[in-house]
Amino acid sequence: MKRRTLSTAAAFAAATALLLTACGGGDDGSADSDPIEGAGQRSEQPSKSAEPAAPAQEKPDGVDVSLPADMKLVFDWDKPKDKNEAAAMDDAANFFRAIYHGVDKRSAEDASVVAYATGAGLHYAQTQVKAWIDGGWTATGTLRHYDATTRSAGNGSSVEVAFCADSGKFFGKEVKTGKVLTTEPSIEDFDYYKIIMVKVPTSDTLWQASKVFVETKAAKCQ
Repeated sequence: MKRRTLSTAAAFAAATALLLTACGGGDDGSADSDPIEGAGQRSEQPSKSAEPAAPAQEKPDGVDVSLPADMKLVFDWDKPKDKNEAAAMDDAANFFRAIYHGVDKRSAEDASVVAYATGAGLHYAQTQVKAWIDGGWTATGTLRHYDATTRSAGNGSSVEVAFCADSGKFFGKEVKTGKVLTTEPSIEDFDYYKIIMVKVPTSDTLWQASKVFVETKAAKCQ
């Protein structure tokens, strides 16, 4: 059983029903001039973790998003030239690191999850973390993110970060036994995400995921 299977069997069904808008297959017809859904949503300044444990590179914005050695999230993309879009892309990556930091720490209320998400994005993150906890699983292996694009809303306070994810080498692991739950490679390993990142009004650098849109079994990501 992989991360993709975990989401389908447990978290993903609940998340879809409660807060996700699943993209249809193929081109969604969006253009750079289209308004970004959720672009007007503002967020509150999150509380910061006071824990001094992680090295500086694992504590962007002072928040611990470190992961265990066997849990690797790879972001194989180039930063855009636009300063805001680059910052939003960085924190979209931190949003996913925060989810799996929460999985590792067995807490959907982890400071990292709260720091990098707000609104429906926070609901999505906490639903995902809770599903792993309820299933008695953690994660192991490498989850790769790639083919990223960004586009900004006119007001400069919202950026859409879209990308593919390949979980073909990322697996669930039973917390009690340490057993790794593997499956054969399939189309279910590929997802296509659109994350609406909003700038925290009281911070010059911090962006939060406010909405999450996902296309599962994304053939265009193969």
